[in-house]
Amino acid sequence: MFRSLLITISLAVMAMATLPSLAQSIAGSEVINEVEVISTTRRSEGLADINSAVSVLGTRELNLIALTHYQEALNRIPGVNIHRNNGQESLASIRSPVFTGAGACGAFLVAENGIPLRSSGFCNVNEMFDAHSENAAQIEVVRGPGSAFWGSNAVHGLINVVLPEPGDIGNLRLEAGPRGSFRLRGALGNDYGNFKQTLLVNAQNEEGYRADSGVDQQKMSWLYNYTTDNGTELDGGFTLNNLNQETAGFVVGTNAYKDKSLRKTNPNPEAYRDSASGRAWTRFTRQLDNGELVFTPYWRSIDMRFIQHFLPGQPIEDFEHSSLGLQAAGYRDLANGGQLAVGFDIEETSAALKQFQPNPTRGSFFLRNSIPQGQHYDFEVDARLLAAFVNFDTNYLGWQLSLGLRIENMQYDYNNLMIDGRTDEFGVPCRFGCRYNRPADRNDEFTNLSPKLGLSYALNDNHTLQIRVQRGFRAPQATELYRLQNAQSVADLESVELDSFELAVNGSGAGWDYSASLYHMDKDNGIFQNSARENVNDSSTQHRGFELEIGRDLTESLSIRVVGNYAKHTYENSRLSGGMDINGNDVDTAPNRFGTLRLTWRPVPAVVSELEWVHMGEYFTNPENTVKYEGHDLLNLRTQYTLSEDLLLSLNIMNLSNDLYAERADWTTFTGDRYFPGEELRAFFAVNWNFR
Repeated sequence: MFRSLLITISLAVMAMATLPSLAQSIAGSEVINEVEVISTTRRSEGLADINSAVSVLGTRELNLIALTHYQEALNRIPGVNIHRNNGQESLASIRSPVFTGAGACGAFLVAENGIPLRSSGFCNVNEMFDAHSENAAQIEVVRGPGSAFWGSNAVHGLINVVLPEPGDIGNLRLEAGPRGSFRLRGALGNDYGNFKQTLLVNAQNEEGYRADSGVDQQKMSWLYNYTTDNGTELDGGFTLNNLNQETAGFVVGTNAYKDKSLRKTNPNPEAYRDSASGRAWTRFTRQLDNGELVFTPYWRSIDMRFIQHFLPGQPIEDFEHSSLGLQAAGYRDLANGGQLAVGFDIEETSAALKQFQPNPTRGSFFLRNSIPQGQHYDFEVDARLLAAFVNFDTNYLGWQLSLGLRIENMQYDYNNLMIDGRTDEFGVPCRFGCRYNRPADRNDEFTNLSPKLGLSYALNDNHTLQIRVQRGFRAPQATELYRLQNAQSVADLESVELDSFELAVNGSGAGWDYSASLYHMDKDNGIFQNSARENVNDSSTQHRGFELEIGRDLTESLSIRVVGNYAKHTYENSRLSGGMDINGNDVDTAPNRFGTLRLTWRPVPAVVSELEWVHMGEYFTNPENTVKYEGHDLLNLRTQYTLSEDLLLSLNIMNLSNDLYAERADWTTFTGDRYFPGEELRAFFAVNWNFR
């Protein structure tokens, strides 16, 4: 009923048409009327004019944070809860539980300058480490479905890292931290009139808080802008990323993260992750009499290899994919004051995945006789994404009306390069049946519609009411379709769908701003691995929450900002887990309460200091809701001192109270409680030199 009604309304209004996020104050953020975002309609728009649950971290705030991991920045935003694993790894949550598993990343779309970091069917839960977030000019987060302009994977939300505009710049940042950690960040650019360019670099080396957990990462982006004689603007560049890290696994045992000796150990010293990625793009923009045309061709390449230390036998996964794509859109200002956007997306992807186990399986007699040594998977997938969208904005009876619709088709052509079936690599069956099953060659296709309805009404000069009804979706990921286990030879899966309803009020004035959002989301066809290790559409969940952000200047030198979240994420269908029916239970790793409070003090113009309190509420770590993590509270202190026009010193002290906590808590039948311990008290000192 929801789908039919919303699509009918959208099409009818579009046919007729064709005949806060918020300001932040002293805390180092921009004024609402000056902030431009691209993550809602894929072109620059004023934040005050957008009917979307979008938040922006600006340049000054990002410089103050000086993130060592993107979690430190993103968790300041309402509705966002990133759990840091080891090194640069993470698990994400935006108006959702913290997802794990093959399709976990498919709940969120992560992009840089509007280009998704991964192809829609080939995401990775850690893909955010491919973005050049350390040198970002701003980071935009859309909470809730990305809807008409983004499509598959923007189910619960969207993260877009926006790099600086190219031009005259010259700066260098050197940072030293605990255990010999060192980071370098630099930017060098020139403005030659109609041609501008900037080179961004970032490098870090860290021994790691835990044994055998060192990280080396290098990133480079080159950006340019060129305006032709006929007025066409070219805006593009490339980003390269290389990551080499030793990966520390979970420490096991109830409250193991509180053991000062155990928390620094690594039960998986052999684990590692090597990842190299690259993207290149150029955005062609042509101004018309009543609008503009934008075409963005792009190229993407990913090559990642890591030990799956969390699986029996610890197989090595070697995955790569490359894509060519085109984003195209036309924007037109209509005679009645409305705006119309029409566009299409095309993407071709070639991917390959291998899983190889070099050593015999250890463990129980059953595991040794069901998980063979050698090659488990070796397959290729060619994928094609085709999408078209339309969006219409107008003013109707004092309401700002926004209607959007997207239709998207995803096609997979899968080719198994090994023996089909449930055997070892030589075709020999396992004594108890091999765990890994290789489907025969096949083609799969998924088509989805994503409607959106938005209403916005200015209550007065300072307060705005917003209503949003929209749908998000994602096609099954390639690994959910073709990396099968046990007796499953065909994964007959449908696309995941989420219907979102939201009521929001926001406002701002002299020295204050606020935003309050109440949302209700129903998700169907959730892809779940059942007790027989089969991938099935066997999960329905409900997601409800209230988000509140308030900023206030207390004095001329002191301001406060509070971000509070209350959320309830529950299973909504009957399903047995651990011998219990979990219908109505909280989804595991879904805290009801979390948020931050920040006091920012600028006693003199040259000094700014921020004290941040981070609260993580308790959450269940299993679907049966019989085991939980108690939560934690952290204090962080950040200070900047402008020594001169060219020189700035900064000191960031993290976990000021030296609490013993877990970045992530988990539970399994085989291990019981297990944790990624959080780091203890640590300080980072940096020198920032603006030499141009």
